[in-house]
This record gives sequence, structure tokens and C-alpha cells, in this order.
Amino acid sequence: MIHMKLQSINPATDEIIGEFEGMDADAAVAATQACRAAQQKWRELPIEERVKPLQKLALLTRERAAEYGKLATLEMGKPIQQAVAEVEKCAWVCEYYAQHAAEHLALDIVESDASKSYVRFDPLGVLLAIMPWNFPFWQVYRAAVPAIAAGNGVVLKHASNVPQCAMKLEEIFRDAGFPEHLFTTLLVDAKTANMLIEEDAVDCVTITGSTAAGAAVAANAGKHLKKIVLELGGSDPFIVLADADLEKAAETAVTARNQNNGQSCIAAKRFIVEKPVMEAFEKTLLALYANLKIGDPLDETVNIGPLAQKRFRDDIDALVQDAVQKGAKCLTGGKPWGQAGAFYEPTIIRGITPKMRLYREEAFGPVLSLYEVWDADAAVELANDSEFGLGASIWTRDIERAEALAAQIESGAVFINGMVKSDPRLPFGGVKKSGHGRELGAYGIREFVNTKTVYVSS
Repeated sequence: MIHMKLQSINPATDEIIGEFEGMDADAAVAATQACRAAQQKWRELPIEERVKPLQKLALLTRERAAEYGKLATLEMGKPIQQAVAEVEKCAWVCEYYAQHAAEHLALDIVESDASKSYVRFDPLGVLLAIMPWNFPFWQVYRAAVPAIAAGNGVVLKHASNVPQCAMKLEEIFRDAGFPEHLFTTLLVDAKTANMLIEEDAVDCVTITGSTAAGAAVAANAGKHLKKIVLELGGSDPFIVLADADLEKAAETAVTARNQNNGQSCIAAKRFIVEKPVMEAFEKTLLALYANLKIGDPLDETVNIGPLAQKRFRDDIDALVQDAVQKGAKCLTGGKPWGQAGAFYEPTIIRGITPKMRLYREEAFGPVLSLYEVWDADAAVELANDSEFGLGASIWTRDIERAEALAAQIESGAVFINGMVKSDPRLPFGGVKKSGHGRELGAYGIREFVNTKTVYVSS
């Protein structure tokens, strides 16, 4: 019996561009067991052999960047230049781990009362990766590449609105020379994915998604004692101090808020500005926003495409209208755009107070909230007044002061005079309701391994 059907819908036009039959539970379990069988052989290979296909994967990814980028744009609305850049970035993470996985997983020699003692890092088994639609290629690569290099297998439950991206991912891992079934795409719904957590064939879980989805998956994983990494929501503060380079800060702010049509966990969302420069910063922002172009995301001159689905557009509009009704002021934007598709105008809103939903909830769309504060201490206090803690940025010419403030901010990353981003060389993840665990860098590849002590007494 077919468990579900998936539709691929272009959010710019509302056109159905593909329909696909999903797997039933039995087929999903069988595919996961096949992944486990492949992983049992894969784990026996030395790491120098396991990373060899990563170079081919990087090459194929760059060759297919235009094709895959267009597919991402069609399925979830990302502006085409950003979509192609996302795919190209995936090649970077392949090359990084091809070069560094062996050193990150090398034996850690520890002095003890043994004649020899050390820590080794062995694969856990099969990783169930539950991935979102907003970065349909990068999110998967950054989870799967280090996991596979470490000797694990991966089964992917991708978001239901990007089924074609999901199938391309399985195809490219196979084409790169990884064993059949080692990376497997499962076209299943959330219920089936949650059921798979209970299966012995799944050893560990990673999810990138909403706080609610992460909590549900984590509860089930905890019940069955499965290791889990959570990368969830964010409401990143963007702090502009009075001595900042305002022009550079404003230019970066426009990108930081509107990248991927505002649909990024690490997009800056709360812009906290010291009072002496608030009016100048606001004026510069408005001038830059006047040049943003909204429309067909396949048009390379367009900055703002549609949200991934109409319900997401409606969600963001509800947050804005709630704030306006309670006294906030829209400086620009503030409503849906166009006759078709899931477009929302790039919006700047000021006067947010704690009684408004926008103060507490993540704005997953092109809505920039401006907050005025008296000083840096007040900026940090406001930045930390959030249930999220993914990223933060601080803008000032006083680097020593910025580093002291960074130590006080509750987040997984702080960028000084720069936009928060992920980088294969650096750990990525959050605290509080933004999740726990890390991806990328040496820390990421060690998440899904057995950190094993070996003690030798002669």
C-alpha cells in the first residue's frame, strides 16, 4: 500500500511541477535495513578509503550546480543566484572532510597509569537525517558528508515539498562512487520517520527544523536511547553600536535579513541599535530596501522570491498584523505581494514590544524588526531575552569590547562585524531552544561516533 503522495509545487506560480508516490512503512524499514547492511561493510574500510569518493562528489556537485540550483528555485523559491551558490558550497564541505576527516578522527593519545591508553572514534551505524526545505542541498550535505566519512550510513527524510531535490541527492552520492544504499532517500511522511527512530536499524538521528518538530523527534529518540543532534529555530540579534561602520552594517543587514527570502534559521531577525545612530541606520536601511527587487526567482536580477508555501506567507503576515494592531509601525512593506505565488514584501517594522508575537516568535520571512537601546549592556540584555540562541552579530570598531560582549551573549556563534554563516571549518549549532549538538568542523564529525577509551596494561 502506498503511504503517501508528494507534490512539488512552484511557490512563485502555484503550478504543480511534479507528483511522486511515497514509501509505505514496510518499504522504508527495508530501505533502512539495506543502508545498515551497506554501512556494516563501509565501516571496515580505513578512513583514507572512505574519503576518496568525496573528491568525486565535490566535482559532480560543481558540475551540476546550475541544474540543482534551478531545481531548488522551482521547488522552494530561492533566488537562482543564491540557489546555485548553495549547491557550490556543498562541494566545499566535501573537500574539507576529504582533507581533514582523518586528522579529526585520529587516535587521541592520553597519558594515564596504563602502558598505553588512547581514545578512538568509531562509527555509530545508520544516521536518520530529517532535513528541511530552506537549504535543500546544503543542509543535507553538511549532515551527511561528515557522518559518512566517519563510517556511518545515512537515510534521508527530506521535507515533503522538495521531493525532486531529495531524489537528486541520492543519485549524486551514488554517482560519486559511494556504495549502493549507503546514502538512501526515503520519500516518507513525518509519522513514518518517527516510527523509524524506533527501529534497531537506526542508531542516531539529526534534525534541522522547527523547535516543535525538534522537541517531538528528540522525545522519541530519548525514549529509545538514540543519540540526536538538534538544529532548530533562531531569532538572531544584530547589534549595531554607536561606533559601528553604519554603511557596512546596513548593507550587511539587508543581506542578513533577506537571504533565502528571509527563510533561514541564522538570518538576522532582531536589529538592536544604540540610540545615537538609530535614525541614521534606519534611513540607510530604507534607502537600500528601495532597491530590492521582488519577483520571479529565476530572474537573476531578483533579490526576493516567494516564501516556500502560501501558509508560510500567511504566517509571517499574521505576525506583522499582530504587531501593527498593537502599536508597531511598518516603515516599508507589510503585506503579501502579487496575484499568484507566496510572495511577501520585504518589511521593516519598528516599535516592537513584549506584548507582540513578533517579540517572541521567529519571523521566518523577509521581516526586519528594529529595536532602539540606550547602550551596549541594554543591547546584550535584549539580545538574550529570547528562547533562541543560534547566532548573533555585533557591529563596532572596538574589537576588544566586542569580544567581551560576545562572551555574554547566549548563542552558538557570535560574528563581529560580519554576517552569521556556516563554514565547514567551524562548529555550527545553538543553545536554548535553538537545539544542541554541533555540525561541521572537528566537533561535527565527532557527534555520531562512539568515543571509545582503549586502556592497555602490559
